[in-house]
Amino acid sequence: MHKGLLAASIVVAAVAIFFAYSQFYSPDWQRNGSLPDISRLITDAKNNAAPDNSRQNLQESAFELGRVSTVEAADTELTLPDLFDKAGKSVVQVSASNDVSEQGKLGSGFIYDDNGHIVTNLHVASGSNQLDVTFPDGTIYRATLIGSDPFTDLAVLYIKDAPKDNLVPLPLADSTKIRVGEQVAAIGNPFGLSSSMTSGIVSGIGRLIPSQDSGPLPFFIPDIIQTDAPINPGNSGGPLLDMRNEVVGINTAIRSTTGEFAGIGFAVPSNTIAKIIPSLIKTGKFQHPWVGISGADMTPDLAKALKLSEPRGVLVVEVIGGSPAEKAGIRTGNSPTKVDGQTIPLGGDIILELDGHQIRKVDDILVYLQREKSVGDVMDVAILRDGKLQHVSVHLDARPSTQGSP
Repeated sequence: MHKGLLAASIVVAAVAIFFAYSQFYSPDWQRNGSLPDISRLITDAKNNAAPDNSRQNLQESAFELGRVSTVEAADTELTLPDLFDKAGKSVVQVSASNDVSEQGKLGSGFIYDDNGHIVTNLHVASGSNQLDVTFPDGTIYRATLIGSDPFTDLAVLYIKDAPKDNLVPLPLADSTKIRVGEQVAAIGNPFGLSSSMTSGIVSGIGRLIPSQDSGPLPFFIPDIIQTDAPINPGNSGGPLLDMRNEVVGINTAIRSTTGEFAGIGFAVPSNTIAKIIPSLIKTGKFQHPWVGISGADMTPDLAKALKLSEPRGVLVVEVIGGSPAEKAGIRTGNSPTKVDGQTIPLGGDIILELDGHQIRKVDDILVYLQREKSVGDVMDVAILRDGKLQHVSVHLDARPSTQGSP
C-alpha cells in the first residue's frame, strides 16, 4: 500500500468457517482479490513495529492515566458546526516518517487524556522512527509510540511538552447503544487537509474486518461500526462522533476497489477503545482472551446433516492443540462431509451459549469475548454433544502473538 493510503481497502464477505484464537480466520479472504492492500498493511506493521525500548526512554509519568472526558457530552444533539467547534480542537494530525527528507505517512488521532496521550491507529504510527503530532493551531510536538495492539489496530502516542490547556480529551460513548441510522461525523486530515469534517449515518453494526497481526493468518476485529460518512486516506486514527460530541469509534478502514472512499467506512467501537487503551498506556500491550477453536456457522443444510431440529449454534470443526478449548475437553468433528459446497468435519460439539448468552453464529462468540471477557476469566460454555446438553468450563488464556510490544 502506498504511503498516503492510511485507511485499509478491504472487502467484508459472508463466510461460513473461521479459524479462531478468539478471532476467526476465513480462507475466503485469500481469494476475493482484496488482500493485496490489507496484506501489505499487515506485513509493514509486523516488520516495522516500534522498538521494545521506546518506553525505556520516558519517565514513569508517561505511563500514568490522566483525566479523561474533561469535555462533557452535550445534553441535546448539536448542529454540525457546533459539533466541529467542540470536538475539532481535540483532533490532531499524526505524521510518521523514518527520515526528515521523506514525505512519510499522514493520519489522524485524538486526545485521550490530559496527560499527553493520543489515540490513533497502529497502521498510522508503525514502521517509523519519527512521529509528530500537529494540533489544530499549527503547533507541532514530537511523540513517542508507547503502546499498540495489532489485533485491534489501536496505538497510543505520548507527547510530554504540550501544555494542559491544549489537551482537551473527547468523551467516549457507550458503543453498545449505537443504532443504525444515527447521524455521525468524522473529523480528521484526509489527504493531509487538516481539520476536515464529513458527516453521514451509522450504516451497520457488528461488522468484522481483518486485524493487522495474528501470526501468519489474518484474524478479525469484531463489533465494528460501518458508516457512510466519507472517510479517505488520512482519516485513519481520527474520531467518529455522535451528535452529542462523544466518540463512538476510531476510523480505521474503508471498503474500496480504488483506494478512495466508496460509501463504506469502518470504525473500531468506543467500548473497545475504553477497554484496551488504559492497558496500552500502562503496559504497552493488551492481552486478548483466547479460546482456540475453529467453528462453522449453522445453516439449514448443516443442521439437516447434523439432524438438528433448528439451525442454531456454532459447530466446532477444529480445536487448537494446547488451547483453552483443548484443556476444557471441547471436541472437534472427525467425519468430513460436504455441506453447502464445503467439506466440514461433523461430529464435534455445537456451542449454544456462553455464560447463558445465546450463540447463533461465530460473530456472537467474537463480540462476547471482546466485550465481556478478559484473560484469566472462566467461561461457561453450553454445548450439544451427542444430542445431549452439557456445560464445559473454559479458562481463558492470553492469545499467542508474534507481535512484540509496544
